[in-house]
Amino acid sequence: MKKRILSLILAALLLSGCAGAEEDPTDSGMNGLDKTGKYHLAESGEAVIDDCGGAVATEDNYRVFYEIFVGSFSDSDGDGTGDLRGIINRMDYLNDGDDSSGLSLGVEGIWLSPIFKSPSYHKYDVDDYYQVDPKFGTEEDLKELINICHERNVKVILDLVINHTGFNNKWFSAFRGAHINGDKSDPYYDFYVYYTDGETPPTGRTFSKLQGTKDFYECNFSESMPELNYDNDEVRQAVLDVAKYYLDLGVDGFRFDAAKYIYYGDNTASAEFWKWYIGELKTIKPDIYTVAEVWDSDGVTDCYYPALNCFDFTTSQTSGLIAQTAQAGDVNKYTSYVEEYLERVKALNDSAMIVPFIANHDTDRAAGYLTEASGQMKMAANLYILSSGSPFIYYGEEIGLRGSRGGSDTDANRRLKMEWGDGDTVKDPTGANYKSARVEASAMEQLADGGSLLSYYKKLIMIRKANPAIARGDYTALSFSGTKVGGFISTYNGSSVAVIHNTTNSEQTVDLSSVGIGGAQLRAFIGVGSASLDGNTLTLSEKTSAVLGLAA
Repeated sequence: MKKRILSLILAALLLSGCAGAEEDPTDSGMNGLDKTGKYHLAESGEAVIDDCGGAVATEDNYRVFYEIFVGSFSDSDGDGTGDLRGIINRMDYLNDGDDSSGLSLGVEGIWLSPIFKSPSYHKYDVDDYYQVDPKFGTEEDLKELINICHERNVKVILDLVINHTGFNNKWFSAFRGAHINGDKSDPYYDFYVYYTDGETPPTGRTFSKLQGTKDFYECNFSESMPELNYDNDEVRQAVLDVAKYYLDLGVDGFRFDAAKYIYYGDNTASAEFWKWYIGELKTIKPDIYTVAEVWDSDGVTDCYYPALNCFDFTTSQTSGLIAQTAQAGDVNKYTSYVEEYLERVKALNDSAMIVPFIANHDTDRAAGYLTEASGQMKMAANLYILSSGSPFIYYGEEIGLRGSRGGSDTDANRRLKMEWGDGDTVKDPTGANYKSARVEASAMEQLADGGSLLSYYKKLIMIRKANPAIARGDYTALSFSGTKVGGFISTYNGSSVAVIHNTTNSEQTVDLSSVGIGGAQLRAFIGVGSASLDGNTLTLSEKTSAVLGLAA
């Protein structure tokens, strides 16, 4: 008997290539989307999905996350600084809790940049881990945000900075006092890494004079960011207590900043710390979501994978594989890389996944080097969202927000205010001076445009959700030869799909039987143009991707 469900993704399936489906007559440039950006259900309100793939409620960690730089996102109280209440007010934009509405972006997780009390705009120099910075709101605001997210099946992870603290952190104040008083019995005397005048300082590391003493404290990032001493068990317990506090509060996990610097220059020791730390956290929350910033080559991130997943920096930024491939590059090179990556990290940790992204708060924004008009921005999104693992979208990416360090060499220009277009009072962070055009259209303008980049991202996430094997399955790269067209097969719970990308600037045709595929069905397509399947012959317009259902 055919299985029928109310489908959040019907339009994505209808347009997109389910056999026998007709375009919605309200389509305004993207199949299934009307001019408000909303997806239409079938007249009966139901969709037959046996032959077109099924939706899945995301109960695991294979989620599309959205990074929010809190101070730049949305301002609720008119002071110009983004805050937690601003995020609460924008939840219908991010995920409205109604999978059938097609109105929200549909993200399944949120990463909040540091929210703890701190003197800086970026909050990576924490003064008090147990207090939400007053500029961002209160702990009650955080609890409310978490509750709303959980009601909508959205996970919340916090950016936890434990490599270093802020200069005015009470731990460092106690450390300074113990050294000024020469009290080696004080439990805070060894809380931070230091050396004494006359000793040989460790090479390759940065130290600053601890005023009023003969000692120098380690501060590799900034004098205002002293580094904790992880040879001290009390330090380990203190940072474990911080994480436990927020897990008890309801957060789903953490993004760990500067993870490879726990022991500066010693990846082996740092990785061993993370094994211990994550092991302790999993006793509290077995399904905790954790991801580390290890900004280095894959050979270094491999050291950390036995403990936790790492962001994949090889695929990100201007020179990364996603951008290179989106700019008419060879998809086969990209999919081969992903296959090799997954095989390697799963051998290290059977629950490992790839965590791809194009850009984040520390990099130039992707819309500055992947243009929307050329289709490159859309193609890049296809490559990493219609793929294995847990992709991260940087706030504003979905509307083509630009921003780069430029000649001013300031990260503030990478963290510019979200362009809502509805009078939101959020302002740029301190030090920002970006002069170029930021977006072609605001978020509100794009919500009303079915052909906008925002509407494109909405549809892309819906297609991913409709085909759970894409993110979760066993990944096998397809070895097409003589063409830049490429893709992969992913098998999950006995169901297999193939995703095929044409990144070139012209229509391409491939013979699926050449890679062992027969009897496929076209489930969805998305890109600059369209796709068609005639027997085993797949035709893809330029900068377009297709999702195929494969026979069992």
